[in-house]
Amino acid sequence: MSFDIQITKRLGDCTVECVMQSDAQLVALVGPSGQGKSSVLNCIAGLIRPDSGHIIVGGHTLFDAKRQIDIPTKLRGCGYVFQENRLFPHLTVEQNLRYGDNRNSEPAQHTLAEITDLLNICALLDRKPATLSGGEQRRVAIGRALMSNPSIVLLDEPLTSLDRDRGETILTIVDQLRRETDTPIMYVTHQMAEIERLACPTFTLS
Repeated sequence: MSFDIQITKRLGDCTVECVMQSDAQLVALVGPSGQGKSSVLNCIAGLIRPDSGHIIVGGHTLFDAKRQIDIPTKLRGCGYVFQENRLFPHLTVEQNLRYGDNRNSEPAQHTLAEITDLLNICALLDRKPATLSGGEQRRVAIGRALMSNPSIVLLDEPLTSLDRDRGETILTIVDQLRRETDTPIMYVTHQMAEIERLACPTFTLS
């Protein structure tokens, strides 16, 4: 099973509960802004600790409260694309991509050339982030996540601040990732039109 997640996390006066079981490679987590979707991604990535439950992705247990399993963030293999692209402004696109080249003992899924070709960013390699459009920056952020040889890709509202055409480009890339890799992908959004476009299993928070 690609995703087996059942967690609770108290955030201020509210408690977020996420229950998700799916064999699909790509799943979507939807709900209004401020409901805790990003917090669920942070729990999966190991940036915050759930109060209870378990997180199993691709057959690997990342967290289990009862069994006292809590894999460190750096060992979880999450390729995380935040709402803010978080590119290093002083580095070129290629240097930003290579920063994500955090290979472990597992065989690399994709080379730099393959990733830049997939994302259509070959012509951008020598440029700095400040010279890129929002859509170009988002593609570079996705590329950096893929360069980390991830066990799971987490996309936190990747169409934020993008116009319709650039948003469609990102959706096409997500669709390509689903077709061309075996990596589990979790896509967070509050826009149902994006979910309809991706045609993937959808889960909401309690």
